Amino acid sequence: MNGPGNTHLINGLYDCHRSRVPVLAIAAHIPSSEIGSSYFQETHPDQLFKACSHYCELVSQPEQMPRVLEIAIQTALARQGVSVVAIPGDIALRQAHFRKPSASIKRVEPLLRPSESELATLAAMLNQSKSVTILGGAGCAGAHAELMQVANKLKAPIVTTLRGREHVEYDNPYDVGLTGLIGYSSGFHAMMECETLLMLGTDFPYTQFYPEKATIIQVDRRGENLGRRTRLDLGLIGDVKETLNALLGKIETRNDDEHLRKFVHHYQDVRKGLDDLAVGHPGRKPIHPQYVARMIDEVASENTIFSCDVGTPTIWAARYLKMNGKRRLLGSFNHGSMANAMPQAIGAQLEFPGRQVVALSGDGGLAMLLGDLLSMQQLKIPVKIVVFNNSALSFVELEMKAAGFLENGTTLVNPCFAELAKTAGILGLRVEDPAEVRPALIEAFQHDGPALVEAVVNRMELAMPPTIKLDQAIGFNLWALKAVLSGRGSELVDLAASNLLR
Repeated sequence: MNGPGNTHLINGLYDCHRSRVPVLAIAAHIPSSEIGSSYFQETHPDQLFKACSHYCELVSQPEQMPRVLEIAIQTALARQGVSVVAIPGDIALRQAHFRKPSASIKRVEPLLRPSESELATLAAMLNQSKSVTILGGAGCAGAHAELMQVANKLKAPIVTTLRGREHVEYDNPYDVGLTGLIGYSSGFHAMMECETLLMLGTDFPYTQFYPEKATIIQVDRRGENLGRRTRLDLGLIGDVKETLNALLGKIETRNDDEHLRKFVHHYQDVRKGLDDLAVGHPGRKPIHPQYVARMIDEVASENTIFSCDVGTPTIWAARYLKMNGKRRLLGSFNHGSMANAMPQAIGAQLEFPGRQVVALSGDGGLAMLLGDLLSMQQLKIPVKIVVFNNSALSFVELEMKAAGFLENGTTLVNPCFAELAKTAGILGLRVEDPAEVRPALIEAFQHDGPALVEAVVNRMELAMPPTIKLDQAIGFNLWALKAVLSGRGSELVDLAASNLLR
């Protein structure tokens, strides 16, 4: 690549870097003799990519290349992020001197746990607390058994982050759901009403969702994360699995499970309310997007790799795709990049050709990268795309309404995406009636090749978090009033009232 190719690459590298995915990028530069002359397509990639990489260097002599390449690979693996090597085209064509490669590099996490005195302090704080809530993030990967044992001894409800769901949520009797803007009231209140919050392997960014009065403890193998989001009473550097293993013998088994039972029951009520929205009655249009997501969950295989676009597809994926320890859920959860689902699905399918890969795409996201439909057909990869077509940038629209603004500029004039897919040689199916959803998904998922299912869903669907702040009530009720005029009023108004009173 060069020039514009570099600028196209930068968003993907930002996403990988912030999600701690090791990537080596080779970025082309203009001819070395022209650098600094404002030459055609000059972008200075050695400067362009510095903000989204751990290592970013320019190769100006062929002798540099073997060693610089090894350093870049080592850095990407060791620090779990992006390395960029920029090479002018004329330098890349020169002969380099042979340098015997170093021994092969393997990514192995070193054992890391707090000291005995720190573990004793941690245990004492947990043992003395009347109620403990655990917030589990992606750093809990590989520590499911230990997490369940600690939660059992502490009688602690477990709140999960979005990136932590696939590692924490399954086979978890202590699960009380997500917190945050797309989370549940059960997760929110389990954190707000605890005496001690134990954060494990999470850098959950939204400060307004942390309790102000609780004792807060954080365990993370990355010391720079400690205290970054909220004030801590104790911060410990350690791998979650190793730390919990060492902690198990030091904490007491409590008998009082009132705090746990309260929020598990709360979550069950919330879950029922969400499931009641995921229904589809033949002939009743438009389709609820929750119903589409629920059908995707039921039809998909037990080890499917899902990806979801930023916006409402992330909400539906978070609420209706069940994680079972074998499934994966990919998204732009840290960088929040639009149109991420389809390219992530393509990458996942190329890496795991034998697994089912399903992308939950928004209509706005898919429209941004329509060219990737051609990539799917050209590469002959069987990715399944499900498009939630509501003719709007719906999450942006939602945010504007909640803030009290008119939703100008959020309407989309869409083509028929299924017909577009057909012109690219891809199986394309369009569904407008709930009765058509499941048969279309089954046909697409069983198709030997790439497929796209376009679901025409309700633009006015309720996607707010289950608990709505009073200062958002006015904006929300205007939205509900508009829904009355569009024909879904009573359902939304009833739900709005129950949420505001909860």
